[in-house]
Amino acid sequence: MSETERAERAVPRGRSQRLHGSIAQEIGTAILTGAYAPGDLLANEVDFSERLSVSRTAYREAVRILAAKGLVSSRPKAGTRVNARSNWNFLDPDILRWIFENGPPTPAFVRELFELRQIVEPSAAALAAQRHTRADIAELRAALELMGRHGLGVEEGRNADRLFHETILRATRNEALGTLASGIAAAVRWTTLFKARDGRMPRDPVPEHAKVLAAIAAGNPEAARQAMENLVGLAFQDIRSVDPRLIDESV
Repeated sequence: MSETERAERAVPRGRSQRLHGSIAQEIGTAILTGAYAPGDLLANEVDFSERLSVSRTAYREAVRILAAKGLVSSRPKAGTRVNARSNWNFLDPDILRWIFENGPPTPAFVRELFELRQIVEPSAAALAAQRHTRADIAELRAALELMGRHGLGVEEGRNADRLFHETILRATRNEALGTLASGIAAAVRWTTLFKARDGRMPRDPVPEHAKVLAAIAAGNPEAARQAMENLVGLAFQDIRSVDPRLIDESV
């Protein structure tokens, strides 16, 4: 065992996991920004670990993280190769963070996120109107209250917005849709953060959220669907207003 590996084994588990995550972020960001193209073979673990000044164990753990996100495939004796983009899990919260933190993201990617939201969220809102519980409505009301109190230009408001959308996906009582909850919520958070880069929102989106909540609480699926369609459509208009590259994009 090398001195580096001995030192890392002595690191508390939480810090060790942060180290693996940091290595995964560095490599993952390089893949997402095109420094490594699909099909490229990454340097072997000895070379990579030496370049990053980390143990081979830490590097292997980082590769496992990236493999779970669909970015790479690793095979014994064949090395680690970057996967085709069709394998990448673009709704993974970490991948979304890496894309937006090294942005701005491409107009096509932003458009695709909103297309996904328009396909999924209105139908989810309609199902939530039929299947919600009292606890779901209480969570949505609490999130809406925090959004109104803080605004989406600050972290507290964005976290409440994320929880609002995530709660609707879970209120569908559809486990397949539920698996999209964290990804959709992350997309909502990062696109909101992107359009509030100066700490201000183009407009107040709370009234549209309130209409969605009212329709769900009233048990009106069609009204919930229409309210969510309007909410997502206006959100896309907001982001177009702060990014001229999106002027010709539509959903």
